[in-house]
Amino acid sequence: MSTAEGVTEARDTSVAPGDDGPATESHSSPAAPSVLDRPGGLASALEAILMVAESPVPAERIASVLQIPTAEVTAALEALVAEYSGGPRPRGFELREVAGGWRFYSAPAFSAAVDAFVVDGQTARLTQAALETLAVIAYRQPVSRGRISAIRGVNVDSVVRTLLARGLVEEAGHDAEGGATLYRTTSYFLERLGLRSLDDLPPLAPYLPDMDTFDDIDGTA
Repeated sequence: MSTAEGVTEARDTSVAPGDDGPATESHSSPAAPSVLDRPGGLASALEAILMVAESPVPAERIASVLQIPTAEVTAALEALVAEYSGGPRPRGFELREVAGGWRFYSAPAFSAAVDAFVVDGQTARLTQAALETLAVIAYRQPVSRGRISAIRGVNVDSVVRTLLARGLVEEAGHDAEGGATLYRTTSYFLERLGLRSLDDLPPLAPYLPDMDTFDDIDGTA
């Protein structure tokens, strides 16, 4: 029995109608219990769900769908991570917790094979200007267009619009002094980079100019 499958053995904590016991959430999916009784149990059910997920899925959502405690889902997911990384054969994929949820990703070691599979033009790539602008926003957020332009030395209006359209950045209110619109990265940004939070960004901020240098810039777009 795999480590992940073993998590399901202690799951039977139901309380009979009328008995006093811990309150449980009410769910509407009648199929979940029978799915977990199939060969593979919870581990296989998690794999099936995550295989079709287009974005990271929170453990709480999976628990709600399967009608089981969130802690049990989290333990099973962590067991799957250990199973995939500790097997005799390196896997071509990884299970990661990213941006508040769980999702399968291709293993970095096989990125060359993935790159060869993806035909040029199928995936729209960010330009160098967009990548530089995104880096400034990521490390200096929330930040205005004017301050980004001051750091990069060029107008960034069109680039910021592109990043907004891609869902990588979003508006984050207005500057208290000049009223300029501020921008920050989104959870989709974290997802695309495979990060749990902004704390996981590489320590590059010290190499960027100090924002105090640009205090005289009103940042209006």
